[in-house]
Amino acid sequence: MNTPLPSSGEPDASFSVLGLAPVVPVVVVEDVADAVPLARALVAGGLPAIEVTLRTPAARGAIRAIAAEVPGAVVGAGTVLTPEQVTDAVTAGARFLVSPGCTDALLAAMRASGVPFLPGVATASEVMALLERGVREMKFFPARAAGGTAYLKSLSGPLPQARFCPTGGIGPDTAPEYLALPNVGCVGGSWMLPEDAVAARDWERVERLAREAAALR
Repeated sequence: MNTPLPSSGEPDASFSVLGLAPVVPVVVVEDVADAVPLARALVAGGLPAIEVTLRTPAARGAIRAIAAEVPGAVVGAGTVLTPEQVTDAVTAGARFLVSPGCTDALLAAMRASGVPFLPGVATASEVMALLERGVREMKFFPARAAGGTAYLKSLSGPLPQARFCPTGGIGPDTAPEYLALPNVGCVGGSWMLPEDAVAARDWERVERLAREAAALR
Protein backbone atom coordinates (compact mmCIF):
# COMPACT_ATOMS: atom_id res chain seq x y z
CA MET A 1 0.00 0.00 0.00
CA ASN A 2 1.31 3.42 -0.95
CA THR A 3 2.15 5.96 1.73
CA PRO A 4 -0.47 8.74 1.97
CA LEU A 5 0.71 11.85 0.18
CA PRO A 6 1.97 14.62 2.46
CA SER A 7 -0.70 17.29 2.54
CA SER A 8 1.37 20.44 2.21
CA GLY A 9 4.63 21.82 0.94
CA GLU A 10 6.02 22.27 4.45
CA PRO A 11 9.03 20.17 5.49
CA ASP A 12 7.69 16.79 6.61
CA ALA A 13 9.94 13.83 7.36
CA SER A 14 7.01 11.58 8.31
CA PHE A 15 6.39 10.04 4.88
CA SER A 16 8.43 7.49 2.97
CA VAL A 17 9.55 8.31 -0.56
CA LEU A 18 9.68 4.59 -1.24
CA GLY A 19 5.95 4.30 -0.64
CA LEU A 20 4.59 7.06 -2.88
CA ALA A 21 4.61 5.19 -6.20
CA PRO A 22 6.39 2.23 -7.80
CA VAL A 23 8.46 4.56 -9.98
CA VAL A 24 10.10 7.90 -9.19
CA PRO A 25 10.71 9.84 -12.42
CA VAL A 26 14.25 11.22 -12.58
CA VAL A 27 13.83 14.55 -14.34
CA VAL A 28 16.46 16.78 -15.94
CA VAL A 29 14.87 20.18 -16.63
CA GLU A 30 16.60 22.40 -19.17
CA ASP A 31 13.84 25.03 -19.41
CA VAL A 32 11.90 26.16 -16.33
CA ALA A 33 8.87 26.76 -18.57
CA ASP A 34 8.62 22.99 -19.08
CA ALA A 35 8.61 22.12 -15.39
CA VAL A 36 4.94 22.62 -14.56
CA PRO A 37 3.35 20.94 -17.62
CA LEU A 38 5.84 18.08 -17.33
CA ALA A 39 5.02 17.58 -13.65
CA ARG A 40 1.30 17.78 -14.31
CA ALA A 41 1.63 15.05 -16.94
CA LEU A 42 3.54 12.80 -14.53
CA VAL A 43 1.04 13.34 -11.71
CA ALA A 44 -1.90 12.74 -14.04
CA GLY A 45 -0.24 9.48 -15.04
CA GLY A 46 0.00 8.36 -11.43
CA LEU A 47 3.59 9.28 -10.57
CA PRO A 48 3.41 12.00 -7.87
CA ALA A 49 6.99 11.74 -6.56
CA ILE A 50 9.20 13.70 -8.97
CA GLU A 51 12.96 13.90 -8.57
CA VAL A 52 14.37 16.99 -10.27
CA THR A 53 18.11 16.52 -10.61
CA LEU A 54 20.38 19.42 -9.73
CA ARG A 55 22.31 19.05 -12.97
CA THR A 56 21.12 22.15 -14.80
CA PRO A 57 20.84 25.87 -14.02
CA ALA A 58 17.06 25.50 -14.36
CA ALA A 59 16.72 22.87 -11.62
CA ARG A 60 16.09 25.13 -8.64
CA GLY A 61 13.54 27.22 -10.54
CA ALA A 62 11.85 24.03 -11.72
CA ILE A 63 11.53 22.76 -8.14
CA ARG A 64 10.09 26.09 -7.03
CA ALA A 65 7.57 26.16 -9.89
CA ILE A 66 6.40 22.58 -9.36
CA ALA A 67 6.07 23.07 -5.61
CA ALA A 68 3.98 26.20 -6.13
CA GLU A 69 1.82 25.19 -9.09
CA VAL A 70 1.32 21.40 -9.09
CA PRO A 71 -0.55 20.51 -5.88
CA GLY A 72 -0.55 16.76 -6.54
CA ALA A 73 3.22 16.60 -6.95
CA VAL A 74 5.71 15.66 -4.25
CA VAL A 75 8.77 17.29 -5.77
CA GLY A 76 12.25 16.39 -4.63
CA ALA A 77 15.83 17.21 -5.52
CA GLY A 78 18.23 14.65 -6.94
CA THR A 79 21.99 14.59 -7.50
CA VAL A 80 22.37 16.41 -4.18
CA LEU A 81 26.11 16.56 -3.50
CA THR A 82 26.74 19.24 -0.86
CA PRO A 83 25.19 20.71 2.30
CA GLU A 84 24.69 23.97 0.40
CA GLN A 85 22.60 22.17 -2.21
CA VAL A 86 20.49 20.65 0.58
CA THR A 87 19.66 24.12 1.88
CA ASP A 88 19.01 25.56 -1.58
CA ALA A 89 16.78 22.65 -2.59
CA VAL A 90 14.62 22.71 0.54
CA THR A 91 14.34 26.50 0.35
CA ALA A 92 13.11 26.13 -3.23
CA GLY A 93 10.42 23.70 -2.09
CA ALA A 94 11.98 20.24 -2.36
CA ARG A 95 10.11 17.76 -0.14
CA PHE A 96 12.68 14.99 -0.37
CA LEU A 97 16.37 14.68 -1.24
CA VAL A 98 18.28 12.06 -3.20
CA SER A 99 22.06 11.73 -3.48
CA PRO A 100 24.22 9.42 -5.62
CA GLY A 101 26.49 8.69 -2.64
CA CYS A 102 26.96 9.86 0.92
CA THR A 103 29.52 11.72 3.02
CA ASP A 104 29.44 12.63 6.71
CA ALA A 105 28.79 16.30 5.97
CA LEU A 106 26.05 15.56 3.44
CA LEU A 107 24.32 13.09 5.75
CA ALA A 108 24.33 15.62 8.58
CA ALA A 109 22.82 18.27 6.33
CA MET A 110 20.14 15.95 5.00
CA ARG A 111 19.23 14.86 8.54
CA ALA A 112 18.91 18.51 9.58
CA SER A 113 16.80 19.44 6.54
CA GLY A 114 13.50 18.22 7.95
CA VAL A 115 12.59 16.28 4.79
CA PRO A 116 12.99 12.60 3.88
CA PHE A 117 16.17 11.65 2.07
CA LEU A 118 17.65 8.72 0.16
CA PRO A 119 21.46 8.63 0.39
CA GLY A 120 23.16 6.65 -2.34
CA VAL A 121 24.91 3.33 -1.75
CA ALA A 122 26.54 0.74 -3.98
CA THR A 123 28.18 -1.71 -1.55
CA ALA A 124 27.31 -3.75 1.53
CA SER A 125 29.76 -1.71 3.62
CA GLU A 126 28.05 1.54 2.64
CA VAL A 127 24.66 0.05 3.54
CA MET A 128 25.99 -1.10 6.92
CA ALA A 129 27.48 2.32 7.65
CA LEU A 130 24.12 3.99 7.10
CA LEU A 131 22.23 1.36 9.07
CA GLU A 132 24.56 2.07 12.02
CA ARG A 133 23.36 5.67 11.83
CA GLY A 134 19.71 4.73 11.75
CA VAL A 135 19.15 5.21 8.02
CA ARG A 136 17.12 2.37 6.52
CA GLU A 137 15.92 3.78 3.21
CA MET A 138 18.56 4.34 0.54
CA LYS A 139 19.15 4.82 -3.15
CA PHE A 140 21.00 1.93 -4.82
CA PHE A 141 23.11 3.53 -7.54
CA PRO A 142 24.21 2.87 -10.21
CA ALA A 143 21.86 -0.09 -10.06
CA ARG A 144 22.67 -2.01 -13.21
CA ALA A 145 26.42 -1.34 -13.08
CA ALA A 146 26.58 -2.19 -9.35
CA GLY A 147 25.08 -5.64 -9.76
CA GLY A 148 21.39 -5.13 -10.41
CA THR A 149 18.73 -7.42 -9.00
CA ALA A 150 21.20 -10.20 -8.19
CA TYR A 151 23.18 -7.91 -5.92
CA LEU A 152 20.12 -6.51 -4.18
CA LYS A 153 18.78 -10.02 -3.65
CA SER A 154 22.07 -11.01 -2.03
CA LEU A 155 21.82 -8.03 0.36
CA SER A 156 18.33 -8.96 1.53
CA GLY A 157 19.57 -11.94 3.56
CA PRO A 158 22.21 -10.35 5.82
CA LEU A 159 20.71 -6.81 5.73
CA PRO A 160 16.92 -7.28 5.60
CA GLN A 161 16.23 -4.00 7.39
CA ALA A 162 17.57 -1.93 4.47
CA ARG A 163 15.17 -0.87 1.72
CA PHE A 164 16.13 0.64 -1.59
CA CYS A 165 15.18 2.76 -4.55
CA PRO A 166 17.42 1.36 -7.31
CA THR A 167 18.29 3.90 -10.01
CA GLY A 168 20.58 3.75 -13.01
CA GLY A 169 20.07 1.73 -16.16
CA ILE A 170 16.52 0.68 -15.29
CA GLY A 171 13.77 0.67 -17.91
CA PRO A 172 10.22 -0.63 -18.28
CA ASP A 173 11.45 -4.12 -19.13
CA THR A 174 13.64 -4.53 -16.04
CA ALA A 175 11.73 -2.44 -13.48
CA PRO A 176 9.31 -5.28 -12.58
CA GLU A 177 12.27 -7.52 -11.66
CA TYR A 178 13.47 -4.92 -9.17
CA LEU A 179 10.00 -4.20 -7.82
CA ALA A 180 9.47 -7.90 -7.10
CA LEU A 181 12.33 -7.89 -4.57
CA PRO A 182 11.33 -7.63 -0.89
CA ASN A 183 13.91 -4.92 -0.15
CA VAL A 184 12.89 -2.63 -3.04
CA GLY A 185 10.24 0.00 -2.38
CA CYS A 186 10.36 1.75 -5.75
CA VAL A 187 12.70 2.35 -8.68
CA GLY A 188 13.97 5.54 -10.26
CA GLY A 189 14.12 6.08 -13.98
CA SER A 190 13.57 8.48 -16.85
CA TRP A 191 12.17 6.25 -19.57
CA MET A 192 8.75 7.94 -19.29
CA LEU A 193 10.45 11.19 -20.33
CA PRO A 194 11.92 10.50 -23.80
CA GLU A 195 14.06 13.37 -25.03
CA ASP A 196 12.04 13.77 -28.22
CA ALA A 197 8.75 13.94 -26.30
CA VAL A 198 10.08 16.58 -23.90
CA ALA A 199 11.62 18.57 -26.76
CA ALA A 200 8.28 18.50 -28.61
CA ARG A 201 6.40 19.23 -25.37
CA ASP A 202 4.30 16.15 -26.04
CA TRP A 203 2.87 16.00 -22.54
CA GLU A 204 0.14 13.55 -23.58
CA ARG A 205 2.80 11.01 -24.46
CA VAL A 206 4.58 11.65 -21.16
CA GLU A 207 1.32 11.10 -19.28
CA ARG A 208 0.67 7.84 -21.15
CA LEU A 209 4.16 6.52 -20.40
CA ALA A 210 3.80 7.61 -16.77
CA ARG A 211 0.52 5.71 -16.49
CA GLU A 212 2.20 2.58 -17.85
CA ALA A 213 5.04 2.98 -15.35
CA ALA A 214 2.60 3.47 -12.46
CA ALA A 215 0.94 0.19 -13.37
CA LEU A 216 4.14 -1.84 -13.13
CA ARG A 217 3.18 -2.86 -9.59
